[in-house]
Amino acid sequence: MDLGLATGRADRRAQALIGRIIDYVEIRTKITSIFPFLMGLAYLFSTGYTIDPLKTGAFFLGMFCFDLTATMINNYCDAKKNRQTLPFSRLTSKVLLFMMFAVSVALGLYLVYLSDLVVLLLGMLCFFFGVIYSVGPVPLSHGPYGEIVSGFFYGLVIPGILFQINIPLGGLVSYALADGRFALLVDLRAMASLLLLSVVPFCLTANIMLANNICDVKRDVTVHRYTLAYYLGKKGLWLFATLYYIAYLSVVALVVLGFLSPLSLLLLLTVIPVQKNINLFWAKQDKEETFNLAVKNFLMVIIPHTALIFLGGLLSAR
Repeated sequence: MDLGLATGRADRRAQALIGRIIDYVEIRTKITSIFPFLMGLAYLFSTGYTIDPLKTGAFFLGMFCFDLTATMINNYCDAKKNRQTLPFSRLTSKVLLFMMFAVSVALGLYLVYLSDLVVLLLGMLCFFFGVIYSVGPVPLSHGPYGEIVSGFFYGLVIPGILFQINIPLGGLVSYALADGRFALLVDLRAMASLLLLSVVPFCLTANIMLANNICDVKRDVTVHRYTLAYYLGKKGLWLFATLYYIAYLSVVALVVLGFLSPLSLLLLLTVIPVQKNINLFWAKQDKEETFNLAVKNFLMVIIPHTALIFLGGLLSAR
């Protein structure tokens, strides 16, 4: 057999395998974890904290692997309940799922070893909700909680863990046990900045979920999936628009309170294209044609927001 022909076939098989894996883990959806992580890094840099590369690297890998795992669990369970096809056989899909889960757990435990028990508790919370989101007789994805859960974990917990492992003197939250007494200490300024900072990724991530559920509401009902979009009806469109406005208001509050540089107010310029996409989605809610507008708005806001936070820190450091 010609060596070049054999190599070409091997390459095509490898590409096909990679393509199926990418399809299974839905790699394109990982923007909802990567960009809140980058935003948190930018804020830590802008406030002068020294970023620990080992802890931060371990957290990123663990976070990313578990995000892939959660998607695999969701796809595996949906395929089982709705009789949909998977890119691999059910046995292979399950093996890949458990392999990725094991890697996530190992990286999470390593991060706990490098940091503290607060990270362990936050990590256990992530794993628990990541599993029950798709698993069980009534998973969270089949109820009106998906937007809240996704917004909370992607918007708040990811930056929160970043703060905890990089802020010195006990981090965001510290604890002490002595003489039979347990004391919990919270850095109030850091906590306030985290809560306000989380509003943008919370709202943007929740809106991706909301837009998806609005587009799928009729199909979801046929498989007994009653999401927030089902309960809200047309009011879901009002919520969709309002979440963007709340995100912008949070940036104004962060600047007014001195957590961000006034440079971050330039983010308000993105209101015009974001509003245009809101109007298009209001006019038509379709999975193929307009759902992607929520993804575009996510990128249109989070990328310049992250860049402006970083540039604000860069300028203040001079």
